[in-house]
Amino acid sequence: MKAYSNEEENQSSRKYLMLVVTIATFGGLLFGYDTGVINGALPYMSQPGQLDLSPLGEGFVASSLLLGAAFGALFVGRLSDFQGRRKTILQLSVVFIIATIGCSLAPNFITMIISRFILGVAVGGASVTVPTFLAEMAPAEKRGRLVTQNELMIVTGQFLAFLFNAFLGNMFGDTSHIWRYMLFIAAIPAVVLGVGMLFIAAIPAVVLGVGMLFMPESPRWLAAKGRDRDALDVFKKVRETKQASAELEEVKKTILLESKQTQASLKDLNIKWIRNIVLLGIGIGAISQLTGVNSIMYYGTQILQNSGFETEVALIANIANGVISVLACLVGLYLLGKVGRRPMFITGLAGTTTALVLIGIFSIVFDGSEWLPYLVLSMTVMFLAFYQGSIGPLTWLTLAEIFPMRLRGLGMGAAVFCLWMMNFFVGLFFPVLMNSVGISMTFFIFAGFGILGLVFIINYLPETKGLSLEEVERYFRNETEPIRKISG
Repeated sequence: MKAYSNEEENQSSRKYLMLVVTIATFGGLLFGYDTGVINGALPYMSQPGQLDLSPLGEGFVASSLLLGAAFGALFVGRLSDFQGRRKTILQLSVVFIIATIGCSLAPNFITMIISRFILGVAVGGASVTVPTFLAEMAPAEKRGRLVTQNELMIVTGQFLAFLFNAFLGNMFGDTSHIWRYMLFIAAIPAVVLGVGMLFIAAIPAVVLGVGMLFMPESPRWLAAKGRDRDALDVFKKVRETKQASAELEEVKKTILLESKQTQASLKDLNIKWIRNIVLLGIGIGAISQLTGVNSIMYYGTQILQNSGFETEVALIANIANGVISVLACLVGLYLLGKVGRRPMFITGLAGTTTALVLIGIFSIVFDGSEWLPYLVLSMTVMFLAFYQGSIGPLTWLTLAEIFPMRLRGLGMGAAVFCLWMMNFFVGLFFPVLMNSVGISMTFFIFAGFGILGLVFIINYLPETKGLSLEEVERYFRNETEPIRKISG
């Protein structure tokens, strides 16, 4: 009878945890749709009689969201440390709704830039808060898969954006302001996120038989605020009872150690082990963007147009990029339970760099050929297969794992700020580069950054697979040997 009760308890905790993860990752779906929708909207938005954008204007429209995301990551991460992850995600859903409506109704270039910037603040805030929330909720053995589920929702959002873009562009491409409908669709998941964050408790209450009024806060954040009883209650809902108590004790030991120190600030960078973590996070964030992934996600339709496809055909062909991103992310989810972080990251960078080099070579050798658009499409698909199957999910997972609790909001915010700033520069200057030096040289530049990224990852990325967040922190505190010697 006891064994049955334990099994029943385990099933209830798993169901509750998955429900929390599913609702929280609607933030990732919004992240994906809002970054991907510009891919198909830009060709229509740029036309005379619409916003009439130059190549630099296109760069500003695409990258204004990314600049907002940089500041959102920097400040919202800190905000979530003070008021909690759940409340922050709820507030972000409101910003998503307001900014999405602003983008879809923008009467001119300036209003579009402002609305995209505000939307970016929500995207950046979600990119920090959601992975942090998931990492703090998940047990060590499931953390990789559950945090990476957010990446799956991101690429699903991008795929849906490509799909809706292709449908609207081919069916209603001659309709004035069709790009406004493409942008407005993002309001739908924003409403779901907001409603879900408010009323999620009604669903698990039926399933688990426990009355709750609100979605649970991160148990680690609750413990950090001295609310041990509340933290234990949450842990018990997503862990076995014995594991919940043991994990809370481990968290409390870490908090006790950190309580002897002052509040996290820039002065902490004088401490070597903290400085190493922050530099590692910044490096990972920069590498993930300087490979040029978002040149494909934001400008994929235009890349295919420049290769030889017509606009409507390019919109349909671009769906392949969305499909492979989702499939590759599913493969990555599976591999995270089998393979270490380091070998996955190294394999991903090797694959993406190879694809970038081949795009550059094909653009020279097959210039003007009818085969060029198909070769470029095949290489963008190859690039995204390696990126979304490894680098994409591992970036957010690793950033969510490496920072100590006291520094988690501030440290991850700083690292993701740098990530979004690199993303901003790629988004801003990609159309300018394409217009000035051509597709081949542009992708050779990205390939060069990919090689630098490989060197960095090989030398400095630790293996965190299978370790609790507290164990990762203890490693960095006591680390005396080069990071590359870590094995998990």
